[in-house]
Formats: sequence, C-alpha cells, structure tokens
Amino acid sequence: MFQTDPPQDPKKVLPTMYDLKSEDPEEPGLPDKYHLLQARFLEDTFCPPNYPTDRIFVASDLNLYYNPRQTNWYKRPDWFAVVGVDRLYEQRDLRMSYVVWQEEVNPFAVVELISPGTEKEDLGQTLREANQPPTKWEVYERILRVPYYIVFNGRTNQLRAFQLMGSRYTELDLSEPRVWMNDIQLGLGLWQGFYGECDRIWLRWYDAQSNWILTPSERERQGVERERRRVERLVEQLRLPSAQAKLIAWC
Repeated sequence: MFQTDPPQDPKKVLPTMYDLKSEDPEEPGLPDKYHLLQARFLEDTFCPPNYPTDRIFVASDLNLYYNPRQTNWYKRPDWFAVVGVDRLYEQRDLRMSYVVWQEEVNPFAVVELISPGTEKEDLGQTLREANQPPTKWEVYERILRVPYYIVFNGRTNQLRAFQLMGSRYTELDLSEPRVWMNDIQLGLGLWQGFYGECDRIWLRWYDAQSNWILTPSERERQGVERERRRVERLVEQLRLPSAQAKLIAWC
C-alpha cells in the first residue's frame, strides 16, 4: 500500500481481522500437548499488577499480522502478551488474529518454545530469500520492536532471554533462570512442579517479591484452605467457654 497525502486511516482502508486468514489446517508445526499446556500456564500466571485485567491480551498460536504493505504476511508466536490494549477486539469480540495496524499496540513479550524444526529460525540463525517474508527474529526485533523475546527449550530446560536495547536484541546474562521485566512488574522463570498432567520444569511468572503467581485453581484451593482454617478457629473458640464452665463447676 502506498502512502497518500493526507494519510488515510488504516482502520478504514486496510483489512481487519475479519478479512484475514485466522488458521491454515495444512500448515505444519501445529502445537503438541506440551506447547498447549505451557502456553496455558503462561496465560494463567500472567497478571501484571500495574495494568487492569481488561487492558491485557495474551494469545498462543494466533496469527500476528505486522506489515500494512504486505497484509497477508504474519507470524504465529507460541505465546505473546500485549499490555495497554483492550482484552476484547474493539471491546466486544474475541480475536481471531492480532492485526497491529488495527490494534496500534505491539506485543510487549514474545515466547517461543523451541522444537527441532524451528530452533534456527527462533534464534535468528536463518536467512530469508529475496522477496520472502522476514524471519521471526527480524519481525520481533526490527519491525514490531518487541521489548522482550524469550526462547525456551523444553527438552533441555534451557532458557534464553533477549531484550531490545537500541535497535537490536541483546542476550541477557542469566545468573539464574529468571528474567525480570520492570515495565510490567513481573518476572519469568523456571519452576519445577505439577501442572496440567505432569511434574516437570515449566516457564512461570513471578512477582516483585519473587513469589510465583498462582493459577486460578491454586487461588481457589488457597481460598478453600483459608476458609477451613477459619472454621476450625471458630469451632475452637465456641468450645472454649464450655470447657471453662466445666472446670469451674468441678472446682
């Protein structure tokens, strides 16, 4: 698309998520069970305290359209988060894709879960041919300028983190497998435990006190446990006067 004078509103002249492809059944590399569970775990624990819940959008394996001049080009991150955007598309609909020229807010963090077939591209080690779409690395670093790009190998449990500094990604030197992101007051690290269907090492968000963010089911269990302890204390308090009265009568 060529620029006009005055510029036209992209929301009016460019395709919306309703016009663009949302899935391709013939595309290889569809997520396996681990990819699905890890993406869900990231979503369950992504709760930036400085953003209201209705101004946070997260997605996994969703088409991310990034180029208004090549409107059919997209990437499909394993997981990404956008802050400062409405959770629903135009405050009314579930998204079928994320179209940056419509949303006007780029992702804040992207997570790619390495698989043997995508490792080189995920790490920016592939070159594109002329007239071909840019690589994931180029899109995240140079076009969308995503502040944090996280790459995790679930087979080796290796975590690598890249932060946008200036115009390029710089790999962070992780003395421990944790990445703090000050703008959202959250960190991402490796946690050993049971989630979904198995006990293994997972990527999980943590807060400023280094506490792991609870999942909805964990918060529910915590609430049930608190209520159980409250009832036990109440029962004990009711028993106490009766026991004291018996003691007085015996004396």
